[in-house]
Amino acid sequence: MEQGEPGEQVVRGGAGTRPEDEPGSGVVTAFGRQLKLLRIRAGLERPEFGKRVGYAGQSVASFEQGRRIPPPRFIDRADEVLDAGGVLKALKEEVGRAQYPAFFRDMARLEAEAVELCAYDTHVVKGLLQTEEYTRALLAMRRPLLDEETIELRVSARLARQEIFNRWPAPLLSFVLEETVLRRPLGGRSVLRGQLEQLLLIGQKRNVEIQVMPLDREDNAGVDGPFTVITRKGGEQLTYMEVQGRSSLLTDREEVRLAAARYGIIRSQALTPRETQGFVEKLLGEL
Repeated sequence: MEQGEPGEQVVRGGAGTRPEDEPGSGVVTAFGRQLKLLRIRAGLERPEFGKRVGYAGQSVASFEQGRRIPPPRFIDRADEVLDAGGVLKALKEEVGRAQYPAFFRDMARLEAEAVELCAYDTHVVKGLLQTEEYTRALLAMRRPLLDEETIELRVSARLARQEIFNRWPAPLLSFVLEETVLRRPLGGRSVLRGQLEQLLLIGQKRNVEIQVMPLDREDNAGVDGPFTVITRKGGEQLTYMEVQGRSSLLTDREEVRLAAARYGIIRSQALTPRETQGFVEKLLGEL
């Protein structure tokens, strides 16, 4: 993972970047070409190969042409069927990273390694907590518009990140959301209802705490905006911030320490997890 010098913010992303222009697309293209060469070497037509790996020939064509990012299970199976000796599997991690926007790729890796994650959000529900319908609605609202293929890719990638809830040893996960986030009917009331129901379900997990910062609070240490503090194995902490397609990863120990302390204050000012459950249930009753 790229990191800055002590005291430096590593900033990624840029205005006007199209998904097809982002770094990582070259990896997908290279994988597709390698896949096609191995398939031809094995003497298999796409339909027959697809049948053996459990995918339609059309999907295989999309993978070979670099138009779709193959899931890990396809890569593993293709490597076995084509007797590739691990050549395809060796690219699995980089191919997987390519499914995310360029500015988010390092954060996706950090999430996968985190032993603790604390996130404060002010505008939309955290990606790790989103339902498929909520995610799709948000992506459809992006400007400039994303094409349907990119939207579906991003939806799949965001849902895949939620495997963090099934990891063992279980990471400690804490989320604080502003009340306005839970009242904004992005995608419609039915989408919001499903999202609130999901928060109730995830909030019941023993390693997850979800809290709401109510509008009536006169003190709020989160006035500077959303951020996430990640703790890796060994105790190293980093702070991630994102806005308008750009991201900053803070690596300076003092800055990260202050962010972690700020998050602790935010948690103390918000509703408790038990109070939050009741609050969300009340919002559901109002829909």
